[in-house]
Amino acid sequence: MKCNYILLMLLGMVQISFAQNKYERESRIDKEEFPSKSFSLIQKYLEDAKRVRFYQEMDSTKKSYEAKFKKGRLHYSVEFNKNGSLEDVEFKIKERDIPNDTWATIMYYLDENHAKPRVKKIQQQYSTQEGQPTEKTLHNAFQNLILPEVKYELVFSAKKDKEFQEYEALFDSEGQLIRLRKSFPPSYDHVLY
Repeated sequence: MKCNYILLMLLGMVQISFAQNKYERESRIDKEEFPSKSFSLIQKYLEDAKRVRFYQEMDSTKKSYEAKFKKGRLHYSVEFNKNGSLEDVEFKIKERDIPNDTWATIMYYLDENHAKPRVKKIQQQYSTQEGQPTEKTLHNAFQNLILPEVKYELVFSAKKDKEFQEYEALFDSEGQLIRLRKSFPPSYDHVLY
């Protein structure tokens, strides 16, 4: 019994230390405003893409650029930092696209740490790796390869203080929590900025 109490305390401390708030504002921009260095990296992937859109994102700590488009059946998001360097490639997936053991670990975390969790969106993420060429990261993402460095980003809501709070969580390929932060809907823009 004492071991379970200690384990729950540790999980609670980890959750608190990982918690941050996500104050992000995204605005659509013209292709000409998108960094040319970034565009040249993804240009060949946009050839048969549909609904290509470019965005600038601002949050409390950074500025970034994002290209969003549909290619095949997948909805992609390719994010670059303010200098035009690739940060990550994400695309929407469903629960069934995640390995069973990984999904079970993720759901165990959600059920143990949040009241009535409801998953709203799942994305598979390919982040740039130190020492790995940007082209390799892009190739892996657009080939949809399941690799040890793949991460899963979930947007979910959970009950807190009699209301539902929205969160964004990032998990590694084994289902272990990397980052958790509260997420606020765009309607809060007028309050936060």
